[in-house]
Amino acid sequence: MNLQGCREKKGFKDSRVQGFKGTKKRGEWPGNLKITKLFIDENAVDFPAAKSMLQRYKMPFEIAGSQDEVYEFISDSEYPIQQAKETLYITKNRGSFIKECPGTSYYTCCGYKILHIGTFCSMDCSYCILQSYFHPPVLQFFVNHEDLLKEIDTLFKKEAVSRVGTGEFTDSMIWERWADLSTILVPEFSEQSRAVLELKTKTTDIDLLKGLRHNRKTIVSWSLNTKRVIKEQERRTSSLTARLKAAAVCESWGYPVSFHFDPVILYDGCEEEYKKVIQSIFSYVSPDNIVWISIGTFRFIPALKSIIRKRFPNSKIPYGEFVTGLDGKMRYFKPLRIDIYKKMVAWIKEIAPDIVVYFCMEDDEVWEKAAGFVPKDRGGLAAMLDESAIQHCGLKVF
Repeated sequence: MNLQGCREKKGFKDSRVQGFKGTKKRGEWPGNLKITKLFIDENAVDFPAAKSMLQRYKMPFEIAGSQDEVYEFISDSEYPIQQAKETLYITKNRGSFIKECPGTSYYTCCGYKILHIGTFCSMDCSYCILQSYFHPPVLQFFVNHEDLLKEIDTLFKKEAVSRVGTGEFTDSMIWERWADLSTILVPEFSEQSRAVLELKTKTTDIDLLKGLRHNRKTIVSWSLNTKRVIKEQERRTSSLTARLKAAAVCESWGYPVSFHFDPVILYDGCEEEYKKVIQSIFSYVSPDNIVWISIGTFRFIPALKSIIRKRFPNSKIPYGEFVTGLDGKMRYFKPLRIDIYKKMVAWIKEIAPDIVVYFCMEDDEVWEKAAGFVPKDRGGLAAMLDESAIQHCGLKVF
């Protein structure tokens, strides 16, 4: 694979990233949102990461004897979800940091592992399942990083390749302005050759990644959508152009990148708009440096519909025709999913035929009709993604 142009470039100047604006000054809250209430777990006060955060954000805080105090504060609010986005709970993870992907056996799962660094998000997307997944949702950050590193070290000792992501229960990079977790994780992953770390975001908060020793063992990923969806459904997120410029900057720093179209939302004119987004990707980054691109259509648990109706009264996305999937989530009818998948794969492959493109949580029929094969005929989806990580990130199989 030709990685020329994917290495770090000194004095990097490129029209692709002109006008790029990175992270705000340290100590500023992200986006248009300010934390109005700060709790800290009484059992987390002495952790170095907690002390650093409290020193950085000089604002009053309340020590919580239990998580129930935080839950009650949010639940008693007139608008609990909005209050949750303005309430930060600094605490410790009392369970496992590394978890299996919460996929279902009914659909093909990518088989990646979740690095559970925190929950919820300060951005505000109408379709976000976390609004209905947590009861109540809480913006919390785990600070017992020594325990986290112990689990990662155990993972590194396994013989199998591991793909680890931090963007399942939160956005990976919103914490960059509050904590320095990437400066711990990225160098840690750089020192081994069995696993890759994927940081997934809708932000441009990449400043801390510059200059870190990464050895291409960290993939920086962006969730992408059309300009219309970003404007109407993804409040407080970075623009499409800003995300792509940030990807170009990370590529200039030597990081491999990837992209995720999830959720793909169907509306009149969406096909042409998704085609333009795909074409834009390759105006900013080299196809050789893209580890994978995933695609998944809008799907939601029934409870989310009433939340969208209340919090996003102008949103029309939950009012189309849907069918209940085998996992209990509402989905577009299968022929509609197959049609948009087939077209998006074709648009990608027309420009970059060698990029690994995969579908998020779909069955064999969808794969066969949209991609022309089923993953099990190629060793399984997890094996396909592992191989791409091996090629792009220099992993070794012993």
